[in-house]
Amino acid sequence: MAAHSWKVSQYAMFFGTIEEMNGAIIDWKSLYEKTINHDFAEVFIGDIKTPVKHASPELKQMISHVEEKMMEKFIFNEIPEEFQEVFFNRMKEGKDATVEGRLLEFADKLDLFYEAFAELKRGNTDREFVSMYQEALKKLLVIPLPKSVEYFKNIILADVITEKTPVDITALTEEVLSEA
Repeated sequence: MAAHSWKVSQYAMFFGTIEEMNGAIIDWKSLYEKTINHDFAEVFIGDIKTPVKHASPELKQMISHVEEKMMEKFIFNEIPEEFQEVFFNRMKEGKDATVEGRLLEFADKLDLFYEAFAELKRGNTDREFVSMYQEALKKLLVIPLPKSVEYFKNIILADVITEKTPVDITALTEEVLSEA
């Protein structure tokens, strides 16, 4: 969890810089709080892999509910009363309509994209990783951060498809791009 949160915060910082250089106002404190805390509930339930967590809307909702209740219990039991409101705000779901929430979502999906790509590059042709790669790519392309999406498509994705991989990453990518 710590390594993932660190990578997400670094990706968010990079893409936040791109957005800021193109006129967006970034609340950096909010962005860093959102990125480092976004998976804190996994301390209580462990890391449930994305394909499992998203296997059905009902399961995703149930897991979110359990995470929320365990987080509440933790805050009520472990955080001094005078700090509880602050921690409730810091630990809530960070993916929202703010630019910082969208950057968190972008960075989180980018890490998922890289995780799937790394597995495919190693020759792991399990359908789970093909699906994970394509689903992460689809979601990245529609997050309302035009400059970040443009950079991702023109620089990162262009580099990814030049990699030699046992799986035809170019075909998998083009399939998604043709649908976008």
